[in-house]
Amino acid sequence: MKVYTTAPLEDPRRARTIYRELEEIGYDGGFSFEAKHNPFLALAVAAEHTQRLRLGTAIAIAFARNPMDLAGLGYDLQLITGGRFVLGLGTQVRPHIEKRFSSTWSHPAARLREIVLAIRAIWDCWEGKGALDFRGRFYRHTLMIPAFDPGPNPFGPPPVFTGGFGPLMTELAGEVCDGFIAHPFTTRKSLLEITLPAISRGLARAGRGRAALEIMCATLVVTGDDEQQLERARLAARKQLAFYGSTPAYRLTLDCHGWGALHEELNRLSKLGRWDDMAGLIDDEILETIAVVGARAEIAPKLRARLAGIADSVSLTHNRCPDPGHWADVVRALKADAAKD
Repeated sequence: MKVYTTAPLEDPRRARTIYRELEEIGYDGGFSFEAKHNPFLALAVAAEHTQRLRLGTAIAIAFARNPMDLAGLGYDLQLITGGRFVLGLGTQVRPHIEKRFSSTWSHPAARLREIVLAIRAIWDCWEGKGALDFRGRFYRHTLMIPAFDPGPNPFGPPPVFTGGFGPLMTELAGEVCDGFIAHPFTTRKSLLEITLPAISRGLARAGRGRAALEIMCATLVVTGDDEQQLERARLAARKQLAFYGSTPAYRLTLDCHGWGALHEELNRLSKLGRWDDMAGLIDDEILETIAVVGARAEIAPKLRARLAGIADSVSLTHNRCPDPGHWADVVRALKADAAKD
């Protein structure tokens, strides 16, 4: 199982060092996240300071851009990284798309699917596979002249991953993508009963086998060097899970375990701004079912048990710990276990 993480990059100038640190620790990949900073620029810098680390966006917001823009970014970063780039895309939620980016939100699964297909059509044109003639419901790309055609990428087009949660978003990854990034608000049960069946439906629709798709599970890790640290990490995780649990889009995981009433209460409290009260509703059973919790030596075996038979890779999620070396022992234990398989 490959081991990834999202770089804790509050300052993009740290891209010169932090991705190299991830590579030295033994991570297979380091990803960027679109929050306070552009997710693509740091990876161009990271490419100059790493040798083997897979570099990708997890995720870049697709609806804030258009397929031609994304195709160009993907092409150039694949070139700059020497074939190590992953174009990871997601949708964000409607208020952000409309009110923060002043962009269009509609039919999110269908629109994201079309974006992926349009990007591939543009890349196919640049690879010399035919004229650009993509005519979709939301996007149309029918003009490409030599002055704007970079030609075939010497490393080939990068893989496209999409992040998602609900069945429709998950199905589209199985149908048209190279990888799927599962949200951390999942459990082994929900992955088996909701996520994998949706992926299988998408793969079947496209006539593809399971090997065609990399499943990456972002997984919340809660640990510490002593009981005091562990308790602080538990509290931070309870707050994060309470926030997720209050969001209607993520209710599926709670319903899967018969905890639907918890969503109703979390949602009610969120509207009142009672965030501390919400965290208190995430008891140990819920915390340990969604997150991987334990002493540091327990984390690697617990992660493997959680994701066995499900994931091809794991992305360690840990509330943006600023020191990537803090997780070095967990990464090395996971890699040592993988070497034995």
